[in-house]
Amino acid sequence: MKIAVSAESTIDLSKELLEKFDIKIIPYEIILNGQVYTDGDLTTEELFAYVDKTGVLPKTSALNEISYGDFFNSLLKDYDAVIHIALSSGITSSTQNAINAAAKIDNCYVVDSKSLSTGIALLAIYARTLAEAGEDAKTVYEKVSGRVPFVQASFVIERLDYLHKGGRCSSLALFGANLLKIRPSILVDPVSGKMSSHNKYRGKMEIVAQKYCDDTLKEFSNPDKSIGFITYTTATPEMVNACKDALSSAGFTTVIETHAGGTIASHCGANTIGILYFNDGGKTL
Repeated sequence: MKIAVSAESTIDLSKELLEKFDIKIIPYEIILNGQVYTDGDLTTEELFAYVDKTGVLPKTSALNEISYGDFFNSLLKDYDAVIHIALSSGITSSTQNAINAAAKIDNCYVVDSKSLSTGIALLAIYARTLAEAGEDAKTVYEKVSGRVPFVQASFVIERLDYLHKGGRCSSLALFGANLLKIRPSILVDPVSGKMSSHNKYRGKMEIVAQKYCDDTLKEFSNPDKSIGFITYTTATPEMVNACKDALSSAGFTTVIETHAGGTIASHCGANTIGILYFNDGGKTL
C-alpha cells in the first residue's frame, strides 16, 4: 500500500526535510495589512518587522473542510491512502474540518497531534517509518495516534509581547515579566493540546536556553533518543549550541535544527527556542 503522509505548514520543516521524509503539506494563509500570503512565503524577520511597524499581529485563518477535501483527493491520485497529522485541536478549528473531510473519503485518516511545530513532525516521521515498513493505513493511524500523548513540545520565550498582543497574556503580567526580565517556558499539553506557561527563567537567553533544556530533559526523562528537534523563530548561535549540547549529552543520536514558520513565529516573537522529542523511551514498529 502506497501511503501519503501529510500535515499543515505548521509542521515547521524545511523543503529539504519535507522531501527527505516524503511529507506533503497544505499551507495556512497569513494576512498582513489585508494582503494574503501563503505560510512560508515570508521570513520570520519580515513578520517581526511588520509587527514592530504596526503593533498588530499577523492574522491566520482556519482551513475549511472543502480545502482539506480537495487536498486529500489530490493526494489519492498518486497514493492508496492518506495519513494526515493535524495541528492541535486545542489551538485551531482546522483540525475538526480535516476530520470531517476525511470522514467522507475512503482510506483517509486524520491524527489530532495535540501538538504544534516539530511536535507534529515527530509524528509525521514516525508515520512515514511505519508506512515504509509495510504497515497498512489503519495500523499506521492507530500506532501514530498511540504516541500522541508522549510528544514533549515546549519552548522558552524571551518576551511576552507577542502573547500579549494575541490575548494570551494580561497587561499586568506583561509589565511584571518585562520589569523582572522573566523568560517563561510554554508547554503544549499532549492531552488537551493547549499551550500554558510552565516554568519561569531570568537572565540572558543563552543561559536561559541551557537551563530550560536541563529542566526539560530532567522532567521529561524517558526520551526516545533516536531523534530530537531544536526549533526556533530566531536565536543566537549560543542559544542553539546550548540546546545542541544538551540533546547530545542526553544521548540523542539525531538532532535536527529547524526554523519556526510564520504561524508559530507570529504568536511567539523573536528569540523563541524549544526542544521537542518523544518521551516514551523509544518505540519499536
